[in-house]
Amino acid sequence: MSRFEALRIHDNGDKTTRCEAEQLTLEDLGEGSVVIDTHWSSVNYKDALAVTGAGRIIRRFPCVPGIDLAGVVAESSDPRYAPGDKVLVTGCNIGEALDGGYAQRARLPADAVVPLPAGLDLREAMMLGTAGFTAGLAVLRMLDNHQHPELGPILVNGATGGVGSIAIQLLSALGYRVTAVSRKSDAEAHLKALGASEVVTPEAVASGGKPLEKAQWGGAVDNLGGEALAAMTRTVVPFGNIASIGLASGIELNTTVMPFILRGVSLLGIHSVECPRAMREAVWEKLSGPWKPAKLEAIVTNTIGLEALPDYCRQLIDGTVTGRALVQLRADAVC
Repeated sequence: MSRFEALRIHDNGDKTTRCEAEQLTLEDLGEGSVVIDTHWSSVNYKDALAVTGAGRIIRRFPCVPGIDLAGVVAESSDPRYAPGDKVLVTGCNIGEALDGGYAQRARLPADAVVPLPAGLDLREAMMLGTAGFTAGLAVLRMLDNHQHPELGPILVNGATGGVGSIAIQLLSALGYRVTAVSRKSDAEAHLKALGASEVVTPEAVASGGKPLEKAQWGGAVDNLGGEALAAMTRTVVPFGNIASIGLASGIELNTTVMPFILRGVSLLGIHSVECPRAMREAVWEKLSGPWKPAKLEAIVTNTIGLEALPDYCRQLIDGTVTGRALVQLRADAVC
């Protein structure tokens, strides 16, 4: 049986893990009805946690990490897919409980697989990946909960990361004034080119810790958690929405009920892994059509192979990278 290249995470048995480059066969992968020749993947913060062992992301060992993939169906026992179909997979527990995208082949349940939308090619799908899908899901949920530009500017923190970069593009294209938050002094021109109206430091939007403070943000997209999210609850205007996406700065949320019962602020949890399929397809329809970011190429700052992934993931954990990295799984990867 032909072998292919992959990364796999193994459990060391002492609450630590290790990432190894391996040659696998299809029989080394978990069960599934669709076999995909993987051409592209991407790197998300969750991937970096898994590859470096900085977070206990993997729930089955050994496991191929990578929560995104795009490729071409090689085999399928499910009538919805046929050899030659271009497909993508994001979330759905791949790279965590199911083998994921950091391998040249994948075998997955058909329900996790999404046909490539007509408005995207495989490479563009991974420029978006889970980061783009998550940003799109956040915007969709905010709009469903009556967010509108008249409420005021939208605050986006973690702005130079994948979710933040795409959220800025989506919101600005929809007519929102976006304030990007970044401590990277050289990021202002880049973020404004993506659509941010202004760029401020985290200190500029920190709150004093009162239960309620001056209401100045129409809504927010939070990638950090911790005190950054708590400050947002105190400073968003009545009936504004906060989309809670990440935990890069902490899992705690120290706030009061006052923003929710005295201002009607809504805190929307954005969970991309187990998103209902109908909602998943609706988000991808938006991202491949009316919401397709005009500056996708601008957020892709690296294209790497499997061999470079561990080092890149360490840099991502250290906060020294900007934008998104594509992972090219094959020298002859198609779009």
